Amino acid sequence: MKAILLATAAGLCWGIGELFTKSVLHTHKVGPVTAIAVRSTVALPVLWLAYYIAVHVSRAEPADWRTAGTPTLLKLTLGSGLIAGAAAMICFYAALNVGEISRVKPIAFALAPAVASLLAIVVLHEPFTARKAFGIAAILLGVLLLTGK
Repeated sequence: MKAILLATAAGLCWGIGELFTKSVLHTHKVGPVTAIAVRSTVALPVLWLAYYIAVHVSRAEPADWRTAGTPTLLKLTLGSGLIAGAAAMICFYAALNVGEISRVKPIAFALAPAVASLLAIVVLHEPFTARKAFGIAAILLGVLLLTGK
């Protein structure tokens, strides 16, 4: 239940945040890369504070992640930092800059779980079930219905 509540909060935050972003981009006084730079600059101190609390106060996370090993740190840097953190954000904000939020957001945020689910099955060997197949198909159909002309 905790995971569902946190995921719901994330979805609400992203939905509200991207509405603000789209309205800023619509002014044509701020470009997508500038918007990402500001977003990241504002987010970093909050994230480092959350990191400090998680590691040193609540001890909810391992304190010495730097000893995780090169393969783990490369996956973290490349996957989370460069691919999801930079490349995806640049593409998403560029899409928001030229497209309707009601079309861009569903494509980006519905395609992500479908791709992640398929990759988890192939790469992480998570079980492939009829329920997952139906869910992935439903996600993709929902995106088509919501964004198609």
